[in-house]
Amino acid sequence: MNRTRRTSRTALLAALGLVTATGATATVLGAATAGAAAPGCKVDYRITNQWNTGFGADVTVTNTGDPVASWTVEWAYAGNQQVTQGWNATITQSGTAVTAKSLSYNGTLTTGGSASFGFNGSHSGTNAVPATFKLNGVTCNTTTTPPTDPPTTPPTTPPTTPPAGSKADNPYAGAKVYVNPEWSAKAAAEPGGTKVANQPTGVWLDRIAAINGSATSMGLRAHLDEALKQKGSGELVVQLVVYNLPGRDCAALASNGELGPTEIGRYKTEYIDPIAAILADPKYAGLRIVTTVEIDSLPNLVTNVSGRPTATANCDVMKANGNYVTGVGYALRKLGSIANVYNYVDAGHHGWLGWDDNFGASAELFKQAATAEGSTVANVHGFIVNTANYSALKEDHFGIGDSVNGVSVRQSKWVDWNRYTDELSYAQAMRAKLVSLGFDANLGMLIDTSRNGWGGAARPTAPGATTNVDTYVNGGRYDRRIHLGNWCNQAGAGLGERPQAAPAAGIDAYVWMKPPGESDGASKEIPNDEGKGFDRMCDPTYTGNARNGNSMSGALPDAPVSGHWFSAQFQELLKNAHPAL
Repeated sequence: MNRTRRTSRTALLAALGLVTATGATATVLGAATAGAAAPGCKVDYRITNQWNTGFGADVTVTNTGDPVASWTVEWAYAGNQQVTQGWNATITQSGTAVTAKSLSYNGTLTTGGSASFGFNGSHSGTNAVPATFKLNGVTCNTTTTPPTDPPTTPPTTPPTTPPAGSKADNPYAGAKVYVNPEWSAKAAAEPGGTKVANQPTGVWLDRIAAINGSATSMGLRAHLDEALKQKGSGELVVQLVVYNLPGRDCAALASNGELGPTEIGRYKTEYIDPIAAILADPKYAGLRIVTTVEIDSLPNLVTNVSGRPTATANCDVMKANGNYVTGVGYALRKLGSIANVYNYVDAGHHGWLGWDDNFGASAELFKQAATAEGSTVANVHGFIVNTANYSALKEDHFGIGDSVNGVSVRQSKWVDWNRYTDELSYAQAMRAKLVSLGFDANLGMLIDTSRNGWGGAARPTAPGATTNVDTYVNGGRYDRRIHLGNWCNQAGAGLGERPQAAPAAGIDAYVWMKPPGESDGASKEIPNDEGKGFDRMCDPTYTGNARNGNSMSGALPDAPVSGHWFSAQFQELLKNAHPAL
């Protein structure tokens, strides 16, 4: 699957991130001074997730006074709440007083303009919403009732049954998740594989024939029937990967598909329509069906088209004919009309879309696709990041706001001016951006953690040496790839966090959407009847291209065609699992 990068730039660095106590070797850059605002303003502080000792919150500030070039929002907690991680603002805390400052890209607020930021925090006891907020020193919400406090004693387990006629806000909450017996059997047959063979993974519908199955493989109905058996009397989620667009994955030959660039009609009538007909069968109405819609497609139209050094002719074709946007919109409309289906659209990963010139353009394109072919944003329950990729969930040893000897980590060769260092911060920021574009305020994110653990002996336990910014980042990063653009069967990778519901603010679940042990692509050309080509990014001898900084591919040798079982990869993932098995 295509994983790309943007080219280096020499733009000035803007600070980003949460300011807390940092390591003695790192410093955090400050934000611009806020301008003065004439009265008034409105601040909406919303707790999005809460558990025994922690919580997540989103804050939206609306300027109803004179325009400002930058903003500072202040509040004080009545209890012992502590901000631990933030995004889309530079957040500091002293005692109970919290200050959130705008970043370079979201500081301007016209009259009536809004900006949003979010954070995670810790607490014990009650977690009351602050009573007073200020924007650039001006008290806000002076003519409105302050937000209602959340329950002082939140339930220890989320409700398992949504109100009649409505969907669960988080389909994973209170639910088991389907264990694919075909994958489970392969995993259990491997030495040590029984330790993870009971984990839920995605069912990939990557060609028309996968819908009906064969004498040797389960079709969609067979999986759903098995899911009903696993469900019992509780709730159960089934995870499906909808992955068969015309001209699929235009920049990575290994995951090309069976449909040509112009075969949008076949995609609709031979692929999406039969899937929708099966999912709409009342027999399956009691299942929560999560669809991951067309990974890798839409981001390619931003990063791999003319005007970019990573451009490919195939992606130019797909941008011109519009069939990626058309196909995604059609799938969302057809599948979203089924009451128990929850659509999650692919949103790449931080090492693909985290740069300024990719991030916003991709979010806009996601909305375009979500409103194509008669669809609306209401058909999108959420987005998924890091699908079948290797980006670390959270980098603990360096942050985007750190600097070494006056040089920002954004100038390191690894980060390369990206605004995000890991998938959690990227997912939360992308969520905030999508909500600002009109997607539902309760939008949920999924993070594929199937292969991003990066454990084992090579996992760093402390920040890197402060000789320079590169030794600091490279010595401390969990992600041990040669380059962020490497995506095929990566050596040294390990199983990541086990699938779990509601692990962080705005995140519906960590999932294993890519079944561990299934190849990303063949190491050499292998004839097949699935339309999958040979991509040299899967060749361990390949010296790279513009998408990976002309670096070695980092791929394992002797890999089979994508989607086929790769025992050596599975053993690598077991060995390097983090948390360890």
